[in-house]
Amino acid sequence: MQTRKLGTQGLEVSAIGFGCMGLSGVYNAPLDEAQATAVLRRALDLGITFFDTAEIYGMTTNEVLVGQGLGDARGKVQIATKFGFDLEAARAAGRPTGTNSRPENIRAVADASLKRLGVDVIDLFYQHRVDPNVPIEDVAGAVGELVKAGKVRYFGLSEAGPETIRRAHAVHPVSALQSEYSLWTRDPEKTVLPVTRELGIGFVPYSPLGRGFLAGAVTGKDALAENDFRRFMPRFRDGALEKNLSLVETLTGLAREKGVTPAQLALAWLLSRAPDIVPIPGTTKPSRLEENVGAVDVVLSADDLAAIEAAVPETAVEGARYDERGLSMVNL
Repeated sequence: MQTRKLGTQGLEVSAIGFGCMGLSGVYNAPLDEAQATAVLRRALDLGITFFDTAEIYGMTTNEVLVGQGLGDARGKVQIATKFGFDLEAARAAGRPTGTNSRPENIRAVADASLKRLGVDVIDLFYQHRVDPNVPIEDVAGAVGELVKAGKVRYFGLSEAGPETIRRAHAVHPVSALQSEYSLWTRDPEKTVLPVTRELGIGFVPYSPLGRGFLAGAVTGKDALAENDFRRFMPRFRDGALEKNLSLVETLTGLAREKGVTPAQLALAWLLSRAPDIVPIPGTTKPSRLEENVGAVDVVLSADDLAAIEAAVPETAVEGARYDERGLSMVNL
């Protein structure tokens, strides 16, 4: 497995990471400990060292699964987790709602995450969503104190806009920005990627396969479980879904000509954008892990890249990436 550097502070990870959110049943039924461990160990076998979780995933249960699953591999991996949602409000509502990045909460989350993960230090600690009620300087300062205390190694932001990134970085170095980025979500190219490049901050795309859509995993609304939260996302709703499926059909044709899968083509396109980009596709299936890792070896020519971008033009994607409530938490 190739490695890539995130930021200039020393964080080096596998070129493909693993987004662990799906282990806790966002799209399908949650995996039990044995099933989750099997997936995590297969990821390790394939050379993945970068694992992404969060306090809010599974309402803390995801961190436990990740900690137990990685177990004795601790010295070989880099674990990222996140703070910043109001956990108690989320539990009451049954979904993430509201933010809490007060310094005292950041410290409390760090201690709780360390315990759940079963580790002595968090490799990368992200603010999950920008808190409009807490100055980002206070957030960066609180994480900086955790770094000095040896509880955190590197600081990250998620879905933060250019001004927020600059202000945070001025207080404590930001090693990575995590935001949604894929062939059908190109917003970061106009907004934050110029800033992260300028400041030497790595970029971690989540949902790099369009929540499975670009992998050809969604063939229609009937393919989504009743509890699958994609059913409530604008791009998966009736009307939008049918229009977007035509984009995947074109991408699938290109992949077939190249002798790879649509998922590999979409991930290889992301990896080609810059050496500071590390996508974190998630899955609950070992076979999909193997497929995703194979993207690292896909070589794309200039003609390939042009054809891929023409197959999924940003202007042809139907629907916003989140509903109004979700977009309200994105800091652009």
